[in-house]
Amino acid sequence: MQTALNIVQIIVSVILILAILFQVKGGGIGGIFGQADSVFRTRRGVERWLFLGTIVLVAIFVVLSIVNMLVPNL
Repeated sequence: MQTALNIVQIIVSVILILAILFQVKGGGIGGIFGQADSVFRTRRGVERWLFLGTIVLVAIFVVLSIVNMLVPNL
């Protein structure tokens, strides 16, 4: 059981790292050409799903960490 939890936690952590790295900081390619950062904009499409997926992955990672700590080593 402990080994399976460790493997699942490693997989979730790698996916979480990738999801964080795929997120664009500062407005994407518009920031290169002088787009103002002070303008409020909402997340749409893939950017929104990536943001929400990151939150879900963080929650799963925290729950897995707690369960992994509570399950006795066999």
